[in-house]
This record gives sequence, structure tokens and C-alpha cells, in this order.
Amino acid sequence: MADFQNDEGHLEFTWDPNKATSNESKHGVSFEEASTVFRDPLARIFDNEIHSIEEPREIIIGHSTRNRLLLVCFTERGNKPHIFSARPATRRERQDYERHTWL
Repeated sequence: MADFQNDEGHLEFTWDPNKATSNESKHGVSFEEASTVFRDPLARIFDNEIHSIEEPREIIIGHSTRNRLLLVCFTERGNKPHIFSARPATRRERQDYERHTWL
């Protein structure tokens, strides 16, 4: 994954405001909260090869600042993470995350 920090060392994100509204209604997760997962030192990032048809997509799983384990789908646009989906992790995803972060 690219280094997404700006010159001041802050992370900057982009997203479609309509998609953000839809995502929050459907999954109960705002993209503002989803962006905080990138600060989790134990977050894990995976390539999302199944959905990388038009552009490379990645998934990050980690805890938000609200201490919720979230799965966030994003791509890189203009050297910034562009979030397009976020939801709470499933029970299986939580188990996989916990198994791999405590090794």
C-alpha cells in the first residue's frame, strides 16, 4: 500500500458523498469513522482481487476510534485512499482477525 500521508503527516481520504450516505444507512458505519481504521496499528490490509476489475482495490480490517472492528474497502485515487464501502466485521472475519493479530 502506498504512503497516504500528506506533507504534515496526516491521512487524507476521499469518497463519494452519496455513497457515504447510502453506506451509513445500510451498514451503520460512516466513512468518517471508517477512515479511523487506518490509524489502528494492528489493522491488516489485503488485496481485493475479486473486485479489482477496473482498478486495484484493497480491504483493511481493524478497529475504529469507536472500538468497532470494521472492514473497509478502498482504492487509491490521487495518492489518497478512496473509501467506497465500510461495514462491521462478521463473526468469521472477527475470528480471523483475532487469530492473526495475536500470533
